[in-house]
Amino acid sequence: MEERKTILVVDDDVMNRMIICSIFDADHDVIEAGNGQEALERIRSINRRISAILLDYMMPEMDGLELLRILRMSHLVQDCPVFLITAEANSEVTRQAYELGVMDVISKPVVPFIVRRRIESVIELFENRKRLELTVNEQAERLLSQSERIIRLNYGMIEALTTAIEFRSGESGAHVRRIHDITLYMLENTILGDGFTGEEKTQIALASIMHDVGKIAVSDTILNKPGRLTEQEFEIMKTHTTEGARLLSQIPQLRELDAFKYAYDIALHHHERWDGGGYPEHLAGDEISVCAQIVSLADVYDALQSRRCYKEAYSNDRALEMIVTGQCGVFNPVLLEEFMRVEKALRPLVAGGGDE
Repeated sequence: MEERKTILVVDDDVMNRMIICSIFDADHDVIEAGNGQEALERIRSINRRISAILLDYMMPEMDGLELLRILRMSHLVQDCPVFLITAEANSEVTRQAYELGVMDVISKPVVPFIVRRRIESVIELFENRKRLELTVNEQAERLLSQSERIIRLNYGMIEALTTAIEFRSGESGAHVRRIHDITLYMLENTILGDGFTGEEKTQIALASIMHDVGKIAVSDTILNKPGRLTEQEFEIMKTHTTEGARLLSQIPQLRELDAFKYAYDIALHHHERWDGGGYPEHLAGDEISVCAQIVSLADVYDALQSRRCYKEAYSNDRALEMIVTGQCGVFNPVLLEEFMRVEKALRPLVAGGGDE
């Protein structure tokens, strides 16, 4: 059964209130107030939604226009149509009433069936609008929920793919998660993150886990070779950068993600070096994006302290020495300075937990 709507009638004349109440009380719950102040008290105390306010203009203590001003400023009544029903409906009163948000100005004496039709039509319009807003909000929430599930699924697929590649090269899969955490920390706690929004930093960190995705195109004999690679084998290994970028660009669902542009750049350029001595494009200096530079250093920092098929894990001190002295390639001096400033905070994130 449909809930009865509540109408508030505000008029200092008892007879006028009785007339108006008689128009609506058969189908509505009608509450009364003798002036604006009393109406405010009723509005504040009532524990249900008011569907319409029928308001006189001339009243003691607080007139109709003053009540309208208070209602408008205090937002006490939301989405509730207000009607001014008055014998003082001159042009100035009417102008002020409409400026303050009344839906209609009705002159006294009232004609019952006209008043009922005009007011109920507006109430129904507001109710329909309210139902439409609720429907739209519910649909928006469902779409947002679906979108979030799709995003989580995409992220899960990305993590599964990168973890599978790590397993191929004898890793536990934790390497990519550590790169993510180190990259995000560097972006959030050094000047290298200046100019990026919080969302962009999140997307770059997500993209970092795909840095070695191109290794899927490298044979297991090269990936898991226990000794030093031959020159020819190293040339094949280097192709994981271009193969990674090519693979990422061929996944339509990935291209739709905000992280794609960062993922493509990082996969292609995370082995470039500041002096131009990296690969595959021999970029130098600021030709290398900040995000690719950060991931490059994070990758080296964690890899040095991780056990691999071709080496044992280095201590933290030894890893830092190799990075600073350029044994792993030349890095941006500002990047190195910022890295060393926060390096102690990064130690718990790496493979050995900073153990020496």
